[in-house]
Amino acid sequence: MTEMEYGRQRQLLRVRGRSVAWVPPLLLFVAIVLLDLNTSERFRIITWIVLVPGTAAAICGVWATGAFAALAVVTYVVVDSAWPGEYQAGLGDFVLVALGGLLATVACAVRVRKEKQTLHIQDIAETTRRTVLRPLPPRWGGLEHAGVYLAADVDARVGGDFYDIQPGPHGTRLLVGDVQGKGLAAVETAAALLGTFREAGYHEKEVATVAARLETRMLRHRSHSCALGRDDGDRFATAVLVGFPEDAPDTVEMVNFGHEAPLAVGPHGVRELPSGEGLPLGLGDLVDGLPPVRRVPLAADETLLLVTDGVTEARDRSDDFYPLARDIARALAADEHGAEPRRLVRRIRDGVLRHGGGRLDDDTTVFAVRRIRQAQGEGPEQGRLRS
Repeated sequence: MTEMEYGRQRQLLRVRGRSVAWVPPLLLFVAIVLLDLNTSERFRIITWIVLVPGTAAAICGVWATGAFAALAVVTYVVVDSAWPGEYQAGLGDFVLVALGGLLATVACAVRVRKEKQTLHIQDIAETTRRTVLRPLPPRWGGLEHAGVYLAADVDARVGGDFYDIQPGPHGTRLLVGDVQGKGLAAVETAAALLGTFREAGYHEKEVATVAARLETRMLRHRSHSCALGRDDGDRFATAVLVGFPEDAPDTVEMVNFGHEAPLAVGPHGVRELPSGEGLPLGLGDLVDGLPPVRRVPLAADETLLLVTDGVTEARDRSDDFYPLARDIARALAADEHGAEPRRLVRRIRDGVLRHGGGRLDDDTTVFAVRRIRQAQGEGPEQGRLRS
């Protein structure tokens, strides 16, 4: 990327797509020159022209700042020379203007370099986010879905929340979860679990086997982290594993690893599905066995809603939790299509941000999914392949 290309992309002031960052320093330049020429010798302010490259350094590119610095020096000499000798500012102020322009240009170069580094870091964070939370087609594996992920650390753009859909020969599987803790270690754990889910969710016939593979992967990951000297010995992850069997279109298979209880949202209201009676992933060695696989009804017109604790534990200024179920019920009463995944996710996202005053204390994930209604005479396998 050249300096000019970078400047065009990173200008702070734009009107109709064009940069106008040069306007403020230019207006300041004109104002200083006119005031100095149209006031008496008692109000000589031409030295103030050093503010022009200083202003440009904050909002313009390096070349523009250098041009303003050179213009300031030339203008100082011309304007100061127009006054009689006894009223001229002199060599000392000339050195001030010249040195100020040089320092402003150097400062601008440092600023531009730091902004490039920040952009590079943001690109890395975005690549990491897309690797961990891969983009999903809107209709995938026979499911219509919508999701939103809001990182508590805006600059990081990724955290410990994770979700994915994996179609396979044994039906479509869904995983939503939340790794304990924050930072890169949580991201690494989420990536490890998602990698295992994408393989096991495709190949394994039983949902219980997929759940066992996830627990084993979590234990292996913790063991590896501890061997490297990291303090990850007590890290765990809450999660909900959902299977959509093709032979039972009105039910889902669910394993809840201590996660928030999923909600079924439909025309008849909101109902809570089995909560996380099991322990989180990584803590299965504390009990005898994994959480059970439960078959729960989910009608064709119902949407399965899964959220992380960034939603349910969002607080307002009065320290009250976000009323998730009540907000959804209100939305359904006002909009008969309120259970559609996209509308539902948008409603909850806006509700959480509004409830918390735009502030997020934890990573926040909202994921809604429902089966695609198949045309009459279309088999489940056809519906899955068409999606």
